[in-house]
Amino acid sequence: MAPMFEVSSQIAIPESEIELHAVRSQGAGGQHVNKVSTAIHLRFDIAASSLPPFYKEALLKLRDQRISEAGVITIKAQQHRTQERNREDALERLSLLIQSVAIPKKKRRPTKPTKGSQNRRIEGKKRLGRLKQLRGTLE
Repeated sequence: MAPMFEVSSQIAIPESEIELHAVRSQGAGGQHVNKVSTAIHLRFDIAASSLPPFYKEALLKLRDQRISEAGVITIKAQQHRTQERNREDALERLSLLIQSVAIPKKKRRPTKPTKGSQNRRIEGKKRLGRLKQLRGTLE
């Protein structure tokens, strides 16, 4: 059986569906950063994955810059100095992204401002209006 990456207790993804590529990191680090490929590029194709349909639909609906129009999640992890730590970080971020769609969003219940807050707002506007009136030229 293929090795699995556990997202949660109910969901596991075969590691063959997750592409991991080591690349050179950006930023500070001197010679080390220019010689060693410690950053990790993670690619995960949502449509071609074995995720349940609910998760696929929810992920594709997300407006997240890490998800391309083609439905591919791309994560770049380069915060740590070692490739292994960056690999763990990238997988953890993928896991959090997938778990985030499992939590149902609360429906917004429209509310109206209270009478007191409306009065305070109007009084504040009147106060500023009077202040601006005093700035006028005197005759």
